[in-house]
Amino acid sequence: MRIAIVAESFLPHMNGVTHSLLQVIAHLRRRGDDVLVIAPTSSWLDDEAPAEVEGYPVHRLPSVALRGYANVRVAAGTPARLRRIFADFMPEVVHVASPFVLGWRAVQAAQQLGIPAVSIYQTEVPAYAARYGAPWLEQILWQHVENIHELSTLTLAPSSFAVNQLHNHGVRRVHLWRRGVDTSRFNPQKYDAGWRGSVAPNGERIIGFVGRLAAEKQVEDLAVLADLPGTRLVIVGSGPLKDSLRAKLPGAHFAGFQGGEDLARMVASFDLFVHPGESETFCQTIQEAQAAGVPVVAVGRGGPLDLVDQSRTGWIYTPGQLDELRARVQDLIGDDIKRRAFGQAAFESVQGRTWPVLCEQLVGYYAKAISVKRRALNVQAREYLR
Repeated sequence: MRIAIVAESFLPHMNGVTHSLLQVIAHLRRRGDDVLVIAPTSSWLDDEAPAEVEGYPVHRLPSVALRGYANVRVAAGTPARLRRIFADFMPEVVHVASPFVLGWRAVQAAQQLGIPAVSIYQTEVPAYAARYGAPWLEQILWQHVENIHELSTLTLAPSSFAVNQLHNHGVRRVHLWRRGVDTSRFNPQKYDAGWRGSVAPNGERIIGFVGRLAAEKQVEDLAVLADLPGTRLVIVGSGPLKDSLRAKLPGAHFAGFQGGEDLARMVASFDLFVHPGESETFCQTIQEAQAAGVPVVAVGRGGPLDLVDQSRTGWIYTPGQLDELRARVQDLIGDDIKRRAFGQAAFESVQGRTWPVLCEQLVGYYAKAISVKRRALNVQAREYLR
């Protein structure tokens, strides 16, 4: 296939969208497909922004930094510019990753050229409005999301919650496409006693969080765990709220942004993984913790509802009920036998959810979109000729 991938964010900025794309691109390289990646520039890190990935070219469009979040770039340009790029490359399908600004233009351009567009719903942007002090924007943002996905040939959503959410907003042609996990990188064998000793020198149980330090992750909710005896809270990640969170969680260990084997070692060395963010359409870090044999306590909204098997691989707590979060954490931290049993069940629950399996399913959705678009164009042609 010839596939144009349009990314709202991409390397060198690493997040859940970028991580998924890198897995997809590597799979398409193994298949021998032709790929063009279209992404915003990252002028503040131009030397680190790759011109190609897996041997595929990355076409960069001018961008500006998002206010208050300098490493998130918003691409400039019009649908006409995307049309020219598509016309030169002649893709059979356009993969639009977490579309919002650049992705919306890409979907419009693909529609104008008669090219099928597969849009990946991955970020619940409207839910961010209240977190960033603009609750009145939520309905306007939802209208934009609806427009994007209704114009797309197919939409892929990562969890049953996300599929139902889009259906409730009137979006049609939505299919479930989950995320894979690298079980060779994240596994219990990466446990690092030396690292544990450095952050929990008195044998404290480690309660870990991994993610961006931004408003939508609700990391400040973890303050309810700060005084649990015999525990140490470890925060892995970076973001615009890192300084304010250090002030709110003075007893926590902040490990900063981590990746590769360093991240795998830290996650495998947690006793418990917690995730309080209510705006997760999937939550890849939960799967990674489970692959490392770590039980999870997560908020009961969004992707975690699919990932955490209540009373078997972890606990789900009611959104906003922080006393329940604390109780669920206490339940597992205080019972070594139960915690280990939950961790083993968590490990077993993700075996087989590999990226190659999920990526090949994605290729099947590409083929489906091509077929759907071809039928739609044939219908339009017949109507025109009547």
